[in-house]
Amino acid sequence: MKKVISASRRTDLVAFYPEWFSLSLYEKFARIYGPSGHTYTVDLNPRSVHTMVLWSKNFNNLINNRFNLLMNLKKHSQLYLHFTITGLGGTNIEQSVPEAESSLVQLDALLEIVNNPERISMRFDPVIYWENEGQRLTNLRYFEELAPAISARGIRTVRFSFAQWYGKSRRRAAKYGFAYIDPSEDEKRKDAEYLVEVAQDYDLNLFACSQDFLTAVPGIKPSSCIDGMLLQKLHPHQEPASQRKDRSQRQHCLCTDSVDMGSYTQFCPHCCLYCYANPKI
Repeated sequence: MKKVISASRRTDLVAFYPEWFSLSLYEKFARIYGPSGHTYTVDLNPRSVHTMVLWSKNFNNLINNRFNLLMNLKKHSQLYLHFTITGLGGTNIEQSVPEAESSLVQLDALLEIVNNPERISMRFDPVIYWENEGQRLTNLRYFEELAPAISARGIRTVRFSFAQWYGKSRRRAAKYGFAYIDPSEDEKRKDAEYLVEVAQDYDLNLFACSQDFLTAVPGIKPSSCIDGMLLQKLHPHQEPASQRKDRSQRQHCLCTDSVDMGSYTQFCPHCCLYCYANPKI
């Protein structure tokens, strides 16, 4: 069975490593440095790959075919895009992420590339809360701007989660003097109800990523961000993809099998304060 390639949960390959990414596609393999210093090779021959799943907060390098990235990706049967827009780009929380308005401009070009709005998953992820000068702040309400922009383009899938403050994220917040707030699950469910109301106004489907407690809210389903069944359905030839749970992911992650081609030596310069992946901050 052909493999689904994830590029990448670990870092933003499209935004910051397009030359390496494109060269790897051209050579049809990538040598990856894993979390414990071990290395492994990822087969990128189009005959071996079911779908290339791309995760990014800035797809301009793909759109502009920098280093022939788009050309080399187009050799594969299917592209599926996870596009994250939180409304925090350009702030001290997401220092090197484009502002939301300029990110939204990319959508039309991306739709031309993938040929089907179902192959784009918008990620309003994470929803975050913090305090500044005695005020409680959040990006939650930005969803009212995001929802109509994506709905008008035929995109229906929105994945979201509330920020999870793991140990290294808490230490980073303390280092930079960022006073994050982590509301109770009841508060998060209440705010999730607001997201459902907005989503329903624009005919959007909401999926909660790795936070099962949110699925108690009517209108929210658990997310399989890499969903073998969906990728098989969308594939130009409906070729089968693995529907087995990816055991390398978190306990509550429902993603199906994929091979990640992000290397642990490729730090992400987006510098998001809440990041739990591989940030350069």
